[in-house]
Amino acid sequence: MAFDEKKCEGCAHKSTCQSAQDPMDVKLTCNLSKIKHKIGILSGKGGVGKTTVATNLAAELAKRGYKVGLLDADLHGPNVAKMFGAEGQRLFADPNSQTIKPFIPLGMPNLRIVSMAFLLENPDQPVIWRGPLKHQAIKQFLAEIDWGDLDFLIVDLPPGTGDEALSVAQLIKPMDGFVIVTTPQEVSLLDTRKSISFAKMMNVPVLGIVENMSGLICPHCGKEIDLFKRGGGEKAAKELDVPFLGRIPIEPAVVEAGDKGVPIVISHPESASAKAFAEVVEKLLEEVGEKVNA
Repeated sequence: MAFDEKKCEGCAHKSTCQSAQDPMDVKLTCNLSKIKHKIGILSGKGGVGKTTVATNLAAELAKRGYKVGLLDADLHGPNVAKMFGAEGQRLFADPNSQTIKPFIPLGMPNLRIVSMAFLLENPDQPVIWRGPLKHQAIKQFLAEIDWGDLDFLIVDLPPGTGDEALSVAQLIKPMDGFVIVTTPQEVSLLDTRKSISFAKMMNVPVLGIVENMSGLICPHCGKEIDLFKRGGGEKAAKELDVPFLGRIPIEPAVVEAGDKGVPIVISHPESASAKAFAEVVEKLLEEVGEKVNA
């Protein structure tokens, strides 16, 4: 196997790479060595707003000046492209460097996005794959995309603890950890406990729990209604001895922002939800040992 000495020069993993047998493993090790923090966004069940949390955390970090990559690892239901107004976009292959370039949202030069949605012929096309194909696809996204030097790689995972979550935990080493997204009601919290157990079994830290849909802010009077209860995520965090990163209220503007393709932290930074996401990011920065950069 031939190595490009110029590209590899100065890489801390050069000796390890040159002893590897699989060329993709070489690319994977090289790419990951350029990324400072790797964080997976996980939920025990669907419908808790995990992708909304992932996209807004990534956008808030990028807004603060960090270089951020967002990998949509939900191969069967890739929604990240929609939430950044990037439906119909395609990944760009650079013939000079022979690498694939991630998509950069308009007005957000610090953010890089990769999603299965960029590879489908139309948005209605299903992805009908078994585990081995999904593992290979995630590996290619990590290894063959030119992510460049990043401060953060945020990985939006599908619900549950199946193939994709397992592949990410096995391929990205070391990971800073998982952020677990839940809603306050008991049925969601039951699955949250499973997600935390999964992380522990994979020897991946849990950076904290985010309680989403925590109270409805009335668009007319501004009062908060505990539609799905409140405080369940914080209670679970205490019981399971993991950090509680914060709660995000239900706000119509969050839905509107996602549908329009502009995360609420960008479109409505003064909103209660945007401020809540900012607080979550600040706690997350503390958890990974970064100075809070407002």
